[in-house]
Amino acid sequence: MHFIFKEVTQNIQFTGDLKHDIHLFLSANNCSKTAEHCMDVGAEARRIALLFDANPDAAEISGWLHDISAVFPNHQRIAVSRELQIEVLPEEELFPMIIHQKLSKAMATDIFKITDTEILDAVGCHTTLRARSTLLDQVLFVADKVAWDQPGEPPYIQELQRSLKISLAHGAFSYIQFLWERKETLKVVHPWLKEAYEEMKHIENINHSQ
Repeated sequence: MHFIFKEVTQNIQFTGDLKHDIHLFLSANNCSKTAEHCMDVGAEARRIALLFDANPDAAEISGWLHDISAVFPNHQRIAVSRELQIEVLPEEELFPMIIHQKLSKAMATDIFKITDTEILDAVGCHTTLRARSTLLDQVLFVADKVAWDQPGEPPYIQELQRSLKISLAHGAFSYIQFLWERKETLKVVHPWLKEAYEEMKHIENINHSQ
């Protein structure tokens, strides 16, 4: 395990039960709210995976893992990412919160010994999605937006749920479209989000033709 994870893992007795260990890891690092969110997203990802013939076990695991980097506060994330030799894009340096997806992917590998590349890749793009996204990428992306971690109802949820009845890709795109329509208010527009939007925007044309 990389030395940079020593402080966040010392004094934790991992059991080999992944769900329990992730919850324990986050709670032990004063991230109990994130622990509950990760469990919620895991459950939602399983539900969505079953609807769209994705792997429900992989979906659930990716949900549990997606925000484990919460143990590192925003002001530490760029330095930690560089120490781990994660590529830091200019947009991520301007808005460090957004690199947490890449950091969670690295931590899933190093701390929790995840080797399934499909799970790791989904964790690594769960905030922004990406071009050529996989079924599991889209499952986790949507699950994270449905089981959001803020008070009240998400402002995009009704449109997302309506679009999800058409297809998983429509559901994913509805959230990207929600952000795109407000991109002037975003701190940054991550290039992966832009690439996903450009690739998927034909879905909007499909919507208009129905």
